[in-house]
Amino acid sequence: MDFLSSNSMLLMEKSVGYLWAKQAAILDNIANAETPNYKAKVVTFEQRVRAQLEEAASRPQGAGKAVRDVLEDSEFSVFEAQEQTRMDDNGINTTSEMTELIRNAYQQQYVYQAINKHYSLLRMAVRGQ
Repeated sequence: MDFLSSNSMLLMEKSVGYLWAKQAAILDNIANAETPNYKAKVVTFEQRVRAQLEEAASRPQGAGKAVRDVLEDSEFSVFEAQEQTRMDDNGINTTSEMTELIRNAYQQQYVYQAINKHYSLLRMAVRGQ
């Protein structure tokens, strides 16, 4: 195990990839809001990882290793939504997509700040301050 990469840092690294993919999917959805038969893209990560982490934490032995394994194996999923809201079979609601885009931007900002704080603490420890 890399001593500079804690479980929380690994989760933040995985979150960055997820948030980038989610932003790309949202932007694709907005760009295709008027395209007939376009199916909205949805990116998932949080619920599946949460469920896997809860299951790993409930194991009596080696929970730390199990949590690390879950984090290393976690990947986001992209799929097409099945819900259509208009007669042209386009399921894009631009208002909700824009809201989700802003929410995603705040999540990205928070993750970047957390990563920066983590490395700032490491730099401070290396310098002995």
